Amino acid sequence: MAEYLASIFGTEKDKVNCSFYFKIGACRHGDRCSRLHNKPTFSQTIVLLNLYRNPQNTAQTADGSHCHVSDVEVQEHYDNFFEEVFTELQEKYGEIEEMNVCDNLGDHLVGNVYVKFRREEDAERAVVELNNRWFNGQAVHAELSPVTDFRESCCRQYEMGECTRGGFCNFMHLRPISRDLRRQLYGRGPRRRSPPRPHTGHRPRERNRRRSPDHRHGRF
Repeated sequence: MAEYLASIFGTEKDKVNCSFYFKIGACRHGDRCSRLHNKPTFSQTIVLLNLYRNPQNTAQTADGSHCHVSDVEVQEHYDNFFEEVFTELQEKYGEIEEMNVCDNLGDHLVGNVYVKFRREEDAERAVVELNNRWFNGQAVHAELSPVTDFRESCCRQYEMGECTRGGFCNFMHLRPISRDLRRQLYGRGPRRRSPPRPHTGHRPRERNRRRSPDHRHGRF
């Protein structure tokens, strides 16, 4: 019996433990879920809940009407956000193996940032220090997450552009960063920030991303 229970733990056959929480680290039913959410006491992965705000979903004019934001502007805004969060966390807490940001619209997934550190100790310290800090005018809520294999938690139909559930899908819709930024961030250990360059009126082409006011004031 013990072997059978272990074999079905976190699967749809498990009538006690929530399979969605086990795979995704979130559940649309929240505390009202009829199954247990077994929060880990140690993990390489942390989740920063509802941290990313897609400007296409939040941009409004002064009269409250919706303001159009182009896909190019959204990608620029997202790359700036991703770079700042990744760099800050890696410099302060330790090497990051993988970071993913949800582009879902459901309350339990919208804007969630999952950060998988190389060491569990770094993840634990990050959670302790990040809670009750602020980013872009909102309090940071960080917790350890059971997610370690994002292949099991992401929506494969979304990756192929075929998800029919849209932003309210219960599996992660992971927004990709640009190729240049991926090459820049990954494959490196913790690094120190380079000193600012003298202003010459020109920027290197690959760094010519216009930073939004939210980005400049987004420090943890």
